[in-house]
Amino acid sequence: MVTYAATLDVPRHIVVHLSRLLAARRRRLNTPRGSRALGTFRQAVLVLRWFRERNCVHCLARDAGISQATGYRYLHEGIDVLAAQAPNLHDVLDRCRGEELSHVILDGMLVESDRVAGTRDNGNDLWFSQKHKSFGGNVQFLAAPDGTPLWVSDVEPGSTPDISAARLHVLPALYKAAADGLPTLADKGYIGAGIGIHVPVRRPKGKSERALDTDTRTTNTLIRDLRALGERAAAELKERWRILKRITVSPCRIGDIARAALVLNDHWK
Repeated sequence: MVTYAATLDVPRHIVVHLSRLLAARRRRLNTPRGSRALGTFRQAVLVLRWFRERNCVHCLARDAGISQATGYRYLHEGIDVLAAQAPNLHDVLDRCRGEELSHVILDGMLVESDRVAGTRDNGNDLWFSQKHKSFGGNVQFLAAPDGTPLWVSDVEPGSTPDISAARLHVLPALYKAAADGLPTLADKGYIGAGIGIHVPVRRPKGKSERALDTDTRTTNTLIRDLRALGERAAAELKERWRILKRITVSPCRIGDIARAALVLNDHWK
């Protein structure tokens, strides 16, 4: 057995913030002092290592000197307290209008998973995305014009198209926001989403982009250019909180994990 020192590359104030959330949860549960295997600070480190380093829970539990079952329980507790701090969709849109943002950007993100269960009547796996050729869950997110992640939806199985997931979780609120002067930009996967959701016009099948008139091509270019800044939102979340690249827990937890990552990302600044 070889021991070594390591440094967690997360600002200390984030660890302290999560530790305080965990301590508040323990107080609400009336947890007796000294009855837990880890204090809240060490539990926060365990949770953040999982988000940041994609370590297996078995290794995290071993390093903390606790059982694997306790490690999973502490991990899910950390996810729950963080996800509970995620902003509400309507509050986010109200804030965007208050800050007079020109628009918000809607996109989908597949979070891959290696634990899937559930098939449809046709025998296809519910969590398999034909678009990405991978298993995982589909989450919708909103980003500010500068690419700052603003909001993340609950998870839908990977086989769910972006527009179907958006109709379930976000489009009704975006219609009202558009009526109040806050339009949404999206990609071609959201064609037919409705009024206030601006997407590029698809060229006729078998024809080149030149088949579209000049005004339409210009509009498409403007939408793509403005959306490009928002595309970095998913990349920022996945690169900073690497667990979003591929999770090893139930895919049903992907929505909570993504919301927890969003909360951590907001406190990184």
